[in-house]
Amino acid sequence: MEEYEKLLNEAYKEVKPVEHGERFTIPEVTGHIEGKKTIITNFSQIASVLRRNKEQFLKFLLRELATSGVVEGDRLILDTKIPSSRINEKIKQYAEDFVICKECGKPDTELTKQDRFLFLHCMACGAKHSVKSKI
Repeated sequence: MEEYEKLLNEAYKEVKPVEHGERFTIPEVTGHIEGKKTIITNFSQIASVLRRNKEQFLKFLLRELATSGVVEGDRLILDTKIPSSRINEKIKQYAEDFVICKECGKPDTELTKQDRFLFLHCMACGAKHSVKSKI
């Protein structure tokens, strides 16, 4: 039994410790306020990290922020002054509702539409959930 414990301790010394870190982090909004407009310079980057369609993501943000806006290149121009903290809050809400799986918590999902209903299909665990809020 002592030899088993000795071998076990040697094996533990050889094994690398598991690092617990999130692989999915949403970038913070970067931009500035110009007059009465808010300009988000990394809109395309955020949409690509979320792996969602820019138009769909834009529609959600405009509805939640209760403003109008337009995408020009990689940036989003909103027609009102909005603090970045509020925009970041809405992006996190979008990720929770439309990106992160409710079962396993992973972001490896896709949105599929069947009939008139929108479903969140997880590629990691195979779970399928209906999306409650509309885009």
